Amino acid sequence: MLFFKRKVFKQDTENTVHLNKTLGPFDLTMLGVGAVVGGGIFILPGEVASIVAGPGIMLSFIIAGIACCLAALCYSEFASKLPVAGSAYTYSYHVFGEGIAWILGWSLLLEYGLAVAAIASGWSSYVKSLLEGFNLHIPAAISGSYNPANGTYFDIPAFLIVVVIGILLSLGIRESTRVNNLMVLIKIAVVVLFIVVGAFYVKPDNWTPFLPFGFNGVITGASMVFFAYIGFDAVSTASEEVKNPQRNMPIGIIASLAVCTLLYILLSAVLTGVISYDKLVGVSAPVAFALQYLNLNWIAGLLSLGAIVGMTTVILVMSYGGTRLIFAMGRDGLLPKTFAKVNKKNTPVKNTLIFAFLMGLVAGIVPLADLAALINIGTLFAFSMVSLGILFLRRNKDIPDSGFKTPLYPFIPILSFVLCVYLMLNLSKVTWLSFAIWFVVGLCVYFLYGRKHSELRKTDL
Repeated sequence: MLFFKRKVFKQDTENTVHLNKTLGPFDLTMLGVGAVVGGGIFILPGEVASIVAGPGIMLSFIIAGIACCLAALCYSEFASKLPVAGSAYTYSYHVFGEGIAWILGWSLLLEYGLAVAAIASGWSSYVKSLLEGFNLHIPAAISGSYNPANGTYFDIPAFLIVVVIGILLSLGIRESTRVNNLMVLIKIAVVVLFIVVGAFYVKPDNWTPFLPFGFNGVITGASMVFFAYIGFDAVSTASEEVKNPQRNMPIGIIASLAVCTLLYILLSAVLTGVISYDKLVGVSAPVAFALQYLNLNWIAGLLSLGAIVGMTTVILVMSYGGTRLIFAMGRDGLLPKTFAKVNKKNTPVKNTLIFAFLMGLVAGIVPLADLAALINIGTLFAFSMVSLGILFLRRNKDIPDSGFKTPLYPFIPILSFVLCVYLMLNLSKVTWLSFAIWFVVGLCVYFLYGRKHSELRKTDL
């Protein structure tokens, strides 16, 4: 049955259309940090600390980081042994079969697409706020998503940033990663500046009581901040463009997570040490609030710049992940072949520009506040399937046994799978209903188009 027919490893290595191998471990680490550390680093720590965790937010980030690391170890093994574009979609194709791979790829399209659109909307808000500081105002009609009651019809800044990023990606991954690396370094510099300067104003008394909401608050906080790590899986979409993927993919995935976890913990420690957690209740921009509390307004401007740059890198990396996923699905025939066409630089230009234009329209028109949770469920579904897939990967004799191996097998893959499913079950009913609708639409697309045009089906004819 084609739905459960698996792809053989040599079928990928024999593909006539390949992407150039140009990325090293530093590029991959910067891609990971670029995807994970966005504007949320300046918002989430204060929000969670004030509501559920208190100064124990530091432990919440450690626990969430460990949980995410379990999935990262599983991703690293797959990326090392299957260095082919497509991330979890491609991995599932080899261990579960075409139908499950399609469902997973369809879920990832939801993650990458909505993430790009949602972050672009946030980017637009920061830019408008920054421009207003210089007394520059964008006309209301083109400054927000479609909401006639508020006089807004299209968010032009959100649309433009997605399209500009799409044009940058169409120039090639080498050029894109250079820009990304520079922006990530700027973003890290701004975060480190706050940590270093703020450390001189820390009052240990603000860390007492350390667990005002008990350890249960820390666990609840961990489930909330877990989503701050979403995005590292986009690194695995770069497998086909990595030099020595058996070595560099695990380094890039794990190193980026380590850097992000360290930044989150240190920023949380300084924030709750500078100002008591109970003063952060209802504060939408806690880091900026702390700077004003310390009369350090000169850093506030840099903070806004860091947030804008941070969100720009997230848009870039998630757009990159989305286009490489579409490329892989097009190459397999499950989406139109035009999505797998590349130029002289082996860059899927048409696919990239179409994705950018469509996601730009979504960012410009659709209010995404109610859809944000869909990003989480799509990602957690991918994490759970990749974790479970390691059990099947080890039994697949068609796939090379060399490369990185998830330690403490099978304990870590099973634990990662159970944890991801647990977090999924804690999402709202509305999220599950929306995901189910997307799931059904995906199955319709597969049976009406993908199944008939599948390259794997052609090998049976």
